[in-house]
Amino acid sequence: MSKHHEYLSKRQLKRGTAGWVLLAGLGVSYVISGDFAGWNFGIAQAGWAGFLLAAVAMAVMYFTLVLSLAEMSAAIPAAGGGYSFARQAMGPTGGFITGLAVLIEYALAPAAIVIFIGSAVNELIGIDGPLVYALFYAAFIAIHLAGVGEALKVMMVISGLAVLAILMTAGVLVGHFDTTNLFDIAPATAQATEMLPFGWYGVWAALPFAMWLFLAVEGVPLAAEEAKNPAKDVPKGIIGAMLFLLVTATLVVFLLAGAVGSEAIGASAVPLVDALKLTGNPMIATMVNVLGLAGLIASFFSIIYGYSRLVFALSRAGYLPQSLSLTSKKKVPSRALIVPGVFGFVVSLTGEGDLILAMAVVGATVSYALMSLSHIMLRIKQPELERPYKTPGGMFTSGISLVLSLIAMTGVYAFDPSAFFMTMGLFLIGGVYYGLYSRNKLVASSAEEEFAMLSLAEQDLNANTN
Repeated sequence: MSKHHEYLSKRQLKRGTAGWVLLAGLGVSYVISGDFAGWNFGIAQAGWAGFLLAAVAMAVMYFTLVLSLAEMSAAIPAAGGGYSFARQAMGPTGGFITGLAVLIEYALAPAAIVIFIGSAVNELIGIDGPLVYALFYAAFIAIHLAGVGEALKVMMVISGLAVLAILMTAGVLVGHFDTTNLFDIAPATAQATEMLPFGWYGVWAALPFAMWLFLAVEGVPLAAEEAKNPAKDVPKGIIGAMLFLLVTATLVVFLLAGAVGSEAIGASAVPLVDALKLTGNPMIATMVNVLGLAGLIASFFSIIYGYSRLVFALSRAGYLPQSLSLTSKKKVPSRALIVPGVFGFVVSLTGEGDLILAMAVVGATVSYALMSLSHIMLRIKQPELERPYKTPGGMFTSGISLVLSLIAMTGVYAFDPSAFFMTMGLFLIGGVYYGLYSRNKLVASSAEEEFAMLSLAEQDLNANTN
């Protein structure tokens, strides 16, 4: 066995674990907490109609991005997801910048979510703070260490409880819906209207909050190396998840404000719970509060899975320290689970959940732009690449997601310039690390070479096993 084959044989994930239903469940799990809190603050920025415009724009961005990712994930089924696509399209540097952008999103998002989990736990049993954060990180990393199949099944159950809470809430609130409630925020200036009480600037500032309805669904391809049939399962899984999330987003955006008013929902820390209380359903509100915690846990749990697979892929390629990609006897990247978890826990100690999520959104939008550009470049540079699934609309579709992702990135600046500049600082630190160190440590000179070595290493491993 060659040196490269020996290196890669110690860095193998468990193949054939997830079919498309589990992958779709993973996509829903990534996102579902966004239906419970966060998105509604966009109504306070833009009014209901303004937020609806922002939400439609972001839904289009995510749907066109998902269609583009479906094609690339079928053609390039690697655990690095967007990083792998960008490296094949733009070379090692483009791959690193894309991988860094996704890493910023996936390392920061759990830190923000665990802060929100702490608030929910505090409301239920009166305990919050570092102890809660540490317990949740430790418990769910431990479940992932037990094996990917077990982890994905646990995710499905938790996500199912969260979806049940949304459907229960919708069933109660639909009878209270009144369109006049949607426009109860008074215009802020003489030039503003009831439809856009804060003008077009409010719509711009609401874009990051609209993203919370779909943020992280793009992580489904990170499970490509563990899928039963990546070429079919990953596209079906990510598109299925996106279609389902469009339904849940529509339910919460319309029914909550329509039942109790946009002003009340725009100011609520727990919008589903408050909407139920204000309509006289305290018992159901308590049930949804408990199930809403399941939604937060589902996203926290699944994004831990996502960052571990990304760190694994970046480490295996040499972009990050190579020890992070060693896998256990159960084919689990243990260090890639634990090290970013420690980082996230330290970040969570700031207690600044909104700031951390805004920074995660900057990382996300940069990655979306680069993944969309990768789709376009691969269509131009490698038209002969085998594509089991092809994006409807081709480069026009990915061009839409490219433009909208750049607009969305500026929306974070409109809402919170400090979050924007702090995230740019993280990119600068990562760029210096890459330029001075990791670019000289890459295991393969190109994505194609890395994939070829992986395939040979897997064949050697299977031959030795048999």
